[in-house]
Amino acid sequence: MPLHFLVEEAAAAQPGDAVALTGAEAHHAAAVRRVRAGEQVTVGDGRGTWLSGVVESAAAREVVVRVTSRDDIPPVRPRLVLAQALAKGDRDELAVQAATELGVDQIIPWQAARSVSRWDVSKEQKARQRWAGIVREAAKQAHRAWVPDIAPLHTTKDIAARAAASVVLVLEPSASVALSAIGLPDDGDIVLVVGPEGGIAPEELEALVTGGGRLVRLGDTVLRTSTAGPAALAVVSTALGRW
Repeated sequence: MPLHFLVEEAAAAQPGDAVALTGAEAHHAAAVRRVRAGEQVTVGDGRGTWLSGVVESAAAREVVVRVTSRDDIPPVRPRLVLAQALAKGDRDELAVQAATELGVDQIIPWQAARSVSRWDVSKEQKARQRWAGIVREAAKQAHRAWVPDIAPLHTTKDIAARAAASVVLVLEPSASVALSAIGLPDDGDIVLVVGPEGGIAPEELEALVTGGGRLVRLGDTVLRTSTAGPAALAVVSTALGRW
């Protein structure tokens, strides 16, 4: 399969045009992935534009691709959203990476009561940028036409409020209903809520259910916060017929 790259300029390109990869993307293409003139690649803008083309020249500062064909990929419906609780170490980042590869459409950083990691006002922007970088690279690796966006930091109240217009499914090992038994909509958002290492606090579970969320479980075992979201996405994708 051809290597895939992301540049904003892809949005306006048509067959016959030249698209230039510059900066970090050019360095990654030429120095890391070692693309060469004559090689077929694909280029996108992360918002549905999908270009096929041939590399005309490759240098560390600029890689030029001549476009041979263009497709415009519509966003999928329903959207799959992961509300991922902040976690210590790199466990939340592992979840973000795997979720992107598995088809998530939006990721919500959640400051849960039991989150060891905390994002204060000064840290949030930098942390969101780091998550966005992880998502971008994972989307390229997975050859995704749409790159998931990172929402602003949410509180439990913020997530509960989304149940008014979305299906909110809270992953809770003690729930009596399996995720695979839930009927899913064909439009709107399906929000999968994953707690931190210590689990979702009782008062948070109550707030989410009161807001309209449903408690669901994944099997009979307790998964890590880095594993639960990707596992749930696989179950939902299968139920929706995407896999």
